Amino acid sequence: MTDLDLCYMPANETLRLFKAKKLSPVELMQATISRAEATEPTINCLTYTYFDEAMDLARKAEAKYAKGASTGALEGLPIGIKDESYIKGKPTSHGSLLTNDRISDHTSPINERIMKAGGIVHARTATPEFSCAGYTWSKRWGVTRNPWNPDFTPGGSSGGTAATLAAGTSAIATGSDIAGSIRIPASACGLVGFKPPYGRNPDEPPFNLDFYCHTGPLARNVKDAILLQNVMAGPSPMDIATLRPKLRLPLDYKPIKGWKIAFSMDLGEFEVHEDVRRNTLAACDVFRSLGATVEEVDLGWNGGALKSGMAYLEHLFGASLSPLLAEHGDDMTSYARRFAEDGRDSKATDFIDTLEVAARMYQTLGPLLEKYDVLICPTNALASVPAEFDHSTDTVEINGKSVNPSLGWVMTTPFNMQSRCPVLSMPSGRASNGVPTGIQIVGRTYCDADVFRAAMAYETAQGQWYGSAATRPSL
Repeated sequence: MTDLDLCYMPANETLRLFKAKKLSPVELMQATISRAEATEPTINCLTYTYFDEAMDLARKAEAKYAKGASTGALEGLPIGIKDESYIKGKPTSHGSLLTNDRISDHTSPINERIMKAGGIVHARTATPEFSCAGYTWSKRWGVTRNPWNPDFTPGGSSGGTAATLAAGTSAIATGSDIAGSIRIPASACGLVGFKPPYGRNPDEPPFNLDFYCHTGPLARNVKDAILLQNVMAGPSPMDIATLRPKLRLPLDYKPIKGWKIAFSMDLGEFEVHEDVRRNTLAACDVFRSLGATVEEVDLGWNGGALKSGMAYLEHLFGASLSPLLAEHGDDMTSYARRFAEDGRDSKATDFIDTLEVAARMYQTLGPLLEKYDVLICPTNALASVPAEFDHSTDTVEINGKSVNPSLGWVMTTPFNMQSRCPVLSMPSGRASNGVPTGIQIVGRTYCDADVFRAAMAYETAQGQWYGSAATRPSL
């Protein structure tokens, strides 16, 4: 087995080899660090790195396995942590010049759980400034690029997380999703990305109280996503919105023969690129080959969801940044400054209207999901945008038609509006530019296992990505 094979080995298989004493956490960490040093000049997906500390922790994990001692669920795995959550005694930049490497006085609940489970934080993963874009570049860290085609973005805001997994420089990694920030990069990098239902995983205040906001895992396969999700999930005394009891997902599922699956290509309002359309239809055929019925449906949303979702984000998320404008506007990225300006202009009546739109959307989605087991649709309507893209100044066209440059090229935000529905993004193929495409699997409210059951069946039939040199980026 080569070092590159080690870097792309599924996390569940890695843990099995650790326990069998056929692989050492030290070997894996050395290979991971070497891979990062080789790829970072091109991909630039890591911010703060802790390689010396990670090697020390890998040696401690190695000793545990050697002695047959009790080990955690993630013991010895190198895990990338998105550079927006907190680790006590370490800085978090949020991709901004404004944070000045401020040292945190506490650890975020999900990070605490990961480290208690033996996960090793060898690096933080890049984000756009304050995580407010669907691509990943900042004045603080520069441009993060897609390992499948460096001319394009890996997506955002969890773009560094997706890129580290696609590049083989983390075993599994964390993300957060307030408008698609897990699913957008999962699709653009050929990964599994899970937006859990609101309250399933703890988050930081005050956005733990924002029902659009979710933390979740990204991984190179379904079982690895489950592995991390089972560590992240559960009630926290630090987050009043978290659900009781803790949900633990199984790793094995029954087939989906006989399932009824609803399908929408455009959700009633998105322009979808032909590459995405082709790969989505092929994914529908995979589900049919598994004995499921796939039927195209009309959600009855008829436009307006994206505009309403963006208005909600501007009112809360954008407004939270607006106090920075007077003193620090010149140091902010153009896209963060625009978002803050839009938030400053938002009114309470605009916010109330977004709630009314979200409620009307569920009046059709809810009954539909009583009839069908899951809904599938594309994740991104366009595989990706250029790595240096800036929605405050640039434009996006799909099929010759201009779309909203911020979130009009992705199809994720409507399901932040329908936030109690679990949504899993899965790879569907690759576009003509080499960038992966994805599908979203949407489940009934709080029925997380349903989307994983569908995803596991799909992945088993389609085959896992990253298993060989032919199915990895040629970095």
